[in-house]
Parts: sequence; structure tokens; C-alpha cells
Amino acid sequence: MTRQMGDETIKKDQERDSQPGAKPEKSVIRQYAEAVIIAIILALVIRSFIVQAFKIPSGSMLQTLQIGDHILVNKFLYWFTDPQHGDIIVFKYPQDEGRDFIKRVVALPGEKMEVREKQVYINDKPLAEPYTVHLDPAIIGDPGSSRDNFGPVVVAPGQLFMMGDNRDYSMDSRFWGFLDMKKIKGKAFIVYWSWDHERFRPRWERIGMLVR
Repeated sequence: MTRQMGDETIKKDQERDSQPGAKPEKSVIRQYAEAVIIAIILALVIRSFIVQAFKIPSGSMLQTLQIGDHILVNKFLYWFTDPQHGDIIVFKYPQDEGRDFIKRVVALPGEKMEVREKQVYINDKPLAEPYTVHLDPAIIGDPGSSRDNFGPVVVAPGQLFMMGDNRDYSMDSRFWGFLDMKKIKGKAFIVYWSWDHERFRPRWERIGMLVR
């Protein structure tokens, strides 16, 4: 009796599959292929419009960001708000847009900005910057150098003045000018991985650290 019922079930399945217009089940390969394609599309959308990962290759943002830090950047934040003082931003390097730079916003459009003996002044008032480091105690007084003395300048509309936290060893707006806001890629917000190349080990204490 059981065998007869089983035979009838198989027969009904065969009849259903042979009916005109019947949709065959998807093969396993096709299912996997569709899943991979969807995953790739989602990854591209996320990378293009939401979040993108970057690696810190140099020491221009010490001590805030270490060489070997891997960070995530919010790419949609500035659709809804303008950059603010202190934001750490990834952007296209104005002199070579194939390269990405990361610096801190120091001055906003319309602000008067000046550097006098390493001290930054915004609208003639000294700017408190607890995050900066000066590894070279010397003051360069050469008029041809803009490292320790710069300006004053007024930031143009739609532009930003960017500087690295490692002030004595940063290639920033003191050397290549204002940053067009259209070149911004996003705001750095978290360190998701960090590798110490000198000690050849992870920096576990930095993983999950917010970028400020």
C-alpha cells in the first residue's frame, strides 16, 4: 500500500513537470550565481553611497590616526549637513585626484585663517587644538616656507582649509590651497582594524575606536 502511494506521488510529480507552462525549479548553480550577483551589487552600492573603507598609509594625522589604521568613512553624511570644525575628512587630493588624502577641517567658508609660529588663528582668535602634535620644536621663519607661518587668508565659498594633526609633517592646505567641498569622499568615524608594522602585531586597543 505504501509503495503504491509512493508510486502515485512520483507519477503526479512527473505529470506536473511535463505540463505545458510548468516552471522548473532553479538549479543550485543558478541560485548561488544569483546570490553572488546580488551580494556584489549591494557591496557596490554600499561602497559608492554609504560606507567605504580606507587604510592610513602615512603619519600626517598622528597621534589621532596611526600608520596601519583601517578606517570606515561615512559617505552620505554631507548630503544632509555641512562639514564642521574638527571633522576628519577623506577627499580627493586636489593636485592628483587619483589619490585620497585625509585631514582635519580647520577653517570654514568665509573665515579668516592664519598660522603664526605654529599657532592657528581663526578670525584673529587662537584655535584650541588638543589633538595636534609638533614633533619639530624649531620655528621656520623663512618667508618661502608656509609650515609655521601662513596667511592670513579668507576661505572662499564652497571651500575648506584642511590640516593634518601632525603639523610639522603634513602636506595640507598650507601647501596646496583650499579644498573644494565637491572633492569630499566622506567623514571618518571608526577604526575597524589596526596593524602595527614595526611590532608585526594588531593594535587591539584601537579596534572600534571612534575617529575624533
